[in-house]
Amino acid sequence: MDSSSDPLKRKQRILSLTNMLSELGDDDAFEITCNLTPQPMPEEDLPTSLDEKLSNEGAELFFRFEKQVENLDKELRSFTNALPQLGGSVGVLAAALKLRERLTKILFLFRENAANLYPRKIARESRGGVSNPNFMHQQRRAHSHGHAPVVKLVLEDNLEPDTLPAQLESFAKDLVTFLDCLNEFPEFIDEAINQFIRSFEADLRYWASRLAEYKSQFRSPAVQRYVHDLTTEIGDRIVNMTGTLSIFIEIGVPTIRVHQKRTTSNTPNLSTVATVLSAVTATMLQSPYNSTRHVLANAVNAFWFASLVFSIAAAVNSLLGLTWKQAMYRSPRSRVPWWVLIWINLAPEVFLVMSIACFSAGLVLFTHSSGQGPVTSTIITVLTAVTSFGLVVVSAWFASERWIFTRHKGQKLLEEVISEATGRLVNTRIVRASRISLRWCCIRIAHVRGYLGRLAGRIIVSGQRRDLLPIGEPPPSFALDPASFVPKAEPALSVCSITAMNPPDARQRFVNAVRSVIKLQSARRTSPRRNSWWDTPASSAVEPGRFPDPGMASHRVRVTGAVDKLKALDKSQELVPHGALVRHIRFSPNGKYFATSSWDRTTMIFCVNGGLTTHHRTLVHVRGFVGQVAWSPNGKILLTRLTRAVKVWSEDGVCKKTIERRNMVQSIVWLPTGDAFLSVEGSEVVKLDLHGKVLDIYSLGQVQLTNVAVTPDCCRLVGVGSLILHPSGPQPSPHIRVEKQIIVYNMQTRVRESQTPIAYDVRDIAMARKTPAVLISPEKAAPQLWKLEIVRDRDRIEYAQTSRLNLKHTFAFKGPVNIAGPCHFGGKDDQFVLCAGKAGDVQIWDRDTAALLHCIRPQSTPDTGDLTCVAWNYATDDPMMIATGNHDGSVYIYSTAALDGQSDDESHVERHAEGDRGTSTGG
Repeated sequence: MDSSSDPLKRKQRILSLTNMLSELGDDDAFEITCNLTPQPMPEEDLPTSLDEKLSNEGAELFFRFEKQVENLDKELRSFTNALPQLGGSVGVLAAALKLRERLTKILFLFRENAANLYPRKIARESRGGVSNPNFMHQQRRAHSHGHAPVVKLVLEDNLEPDTLPAQLESFAKDLVTFLDCLNEFPEFIDEAINQFIRSFEADLRYWASRLAEYKSQFRSPAVQRYVHDLTTEIGDRIVNMTGTLSIFIEIGVPTIRVHQKRTTSNTPNLSTVATVLSAVTATMLQSPYNSTRHVLANAVNAFWFASLVFSIAAAVNSLLGLTWKQAMYRSPRSRVPWWVLIWINLAPEVFLVMSIACFSAGLVLFTHSSGQGPVTSTIITVLTAVTSFGLVVVSAWFASERWIFTRHKGQKLLEEVISEATGRLVNTRIVRASRISLRWCCIRIAHVRGYLGRLAGRIIVSGQRRDLLPIGEPPPSFALDPASFVPKAEPALSVCSITAMNPPDARQRFVNAVRSVIKLQSARRTSPRRNSWWDTPASSAVEPGRFPDPGMASHRVRVTGAVDKLKALDKSQELVPHGALVRHIRFSPNGKYFATSSWDRTTMIFCVNGGLTTHHRTLVHVRGFVGQVAWSPNGKILLTRLTRAVKVWSEDGVCKKTIERRNMVQSIVWLPTGDAFLSVEGSEVVKLDLHGKVLDIYSLGQVQLTNVAVTPDCCRLVGVGSLILHPSGPQPSPHIRVEKQIIVYNMQTRVRESQTPIAYDVRDIAMARKTPAVLISPEKAAPQLWKLEIVRDRDRIEYAQTSRLNLKHTFAFKGPVNIAGPCHFGGKDDQFVLCAGKAGDVQIWDRDTAALLHCIRPQSTPDTGDLTCVAWNYATDDPMMIATGNHDGSVYIYSTAALDGQSDDESHVERHAEGDRGTSTGG
């Protein structure tokens, strides 16, 4: 009997399981989430878990960064191979070698950081296995042994993850050294290269300064994820630098080579001139050498001997300078003493000019001392004076041009500097006074001359008889020629020529301007910033729909029941309360009301009766737009946030108080006690009572806060915002994202207990009402759940406890979503997390497991982008109720309870009738 009953029981169990599976299979919305026995699929089609997906994306990001670094290293190697053809390239070679070694160390640190995050995807690299990029050492070993061995780079023992800020700072210094060495070649100075390297250096210093604040937290997963996310922006800059070096190799190196060849070709010419002059001087010395009878003969010998010395010195120094300039191993100009540079660069020209001057002076004296005729002596003296004067003027002009070029770095010419100096001289007080005095004297002299001229004319006319012309005969000078009045023929312009000369019409000019702006923006457009993808660590991610902990059986039952309720959510009512975009929606904690705010400067209060909502009051704001509504914990007071004011309303729509604020109000948050609220204003959080009295001010440091949340015990604030750059600190380039921080602030001790860096933009922050769960709402990424932990404080003895944030998990979207508004907790116990998309879809997850429980399908076309905000009724889960706001001013109500016999037209008429009866105005 036992043997027959066992198969029967097994058969009944199998049948019951089959019925259960068939019932679960009828629901096609969430079979992936809730089905306990998935259908068999081919191995290649099996969906990967969230942990596996994020690990793959994280490893892919690091491997992309590694490839970018390798490409830059390859370009630096090509750069160093092309430089030995240039003179004075040893400085650039040394700087490039330091850059390659620094890149190797930085890549090693980023690999260590990525291996900590994704140990199954990225393998660690031993310190002795890193290749040495010193190509010069490899070449020397290759020539001696006949092959190129792989030389290992021995890394320092203290090269730990917390040394990354110092390595980035050293990388910035190496970049500046590399740029200075490039600028040692004045033949090719590209301003685009200078600007890019300077901006890259500023970004590196900014990242180094920010990471230095987390030097003791590099073992924290949050800091490790932030460091890993920096590879996106650093990799983009490395790619740009690789392209810049490629352009320099293709254009700059040949240009420098041509200029250096042309310069070295001029130096032998100078040496040749100096050599010829020394030969001529030595020949001329043979005549007056034995003549020392008088002073002129001695002077001639002295000048010509000096000319011979200067000409020889010019020839020798020109050859020495040529050899030094062509040498690859010569030191950079910034590393050479100033007197050595002056001697090498200026000595040949100066010695040659002095040699010519001494030879000319000796030649003039020779004509007088050798008994030449006066005509010969005079001609030689005049010609020598003219040529010497020209030589002095041209030399002074050449020296001035060189000085102006060096002083203004080629941005001004000598003529412009002379004009500016002349203008400043003319505008001086003495010159202006002299000009005014001279003008006054000229006017007076002109008056005197006119008076004297008239006086002289009268005297002359009075002594002579005037000749009278005959009456009726016009003077010859007044003879009229009729031909002079004939108009002259002018060349006629055709219609085509007039059209060609006229500029294009206004429409065509506008079209051309728009096209130019579009081309300029497309040229400046950088690669789109990648949102943070690494939001879930490998250790904490949970695959949606799976519960690995056997102790979570009761939780699984609760979630299964919640799924059934969520599936019953359907649009039960459509309201049109506003004439413009709905900005914010909030249900009161007691569930009796919900309030909306719109860009039409009104706030609507609706009564909630089961699944039915009816209009209650209209709150009109005359002076500004309403950005936020916030109910008090007891649901009897409503706050509305304006730009620089907060209004206090009763639940019946009576404005009790208008609290004016001098600073812009970013957000308002009620304290859990309900006796006061917080106003977020810049980097400060102001505690206010309902009468507008300032109770306290909390400063969270150099952070532009977006929003804050308060712990249930009113002891701590959790705020999020962007870092405010200090004017004297490192300034990143404009297209670099400024660091964001999540800050935990103790309101009792006034101490920032922890700060967590994040790289993406954050829209909002919220905290669960009964648990230390913090919900972060990014701008363009899935929401994250963080856990606020209270731990022992080992740094400060007087405070026994402190707090820190740990990322619990990231909620994964079912598909691509364009997020609308902040994400929220849902459910009576905040057991859900909901996020809305602009297309109208609302996704709901389980808070503890990140399992996607339900997705409300869009009510409109996905491309319309109607939805703007969402809210959950926390008062009860029976019925569940969700409200969404839209661009057209409508509000959709989703509820698990259906309406009984009320059409949309009837509700619309009643809403407008009630809206006319209940309207309140707040000045």
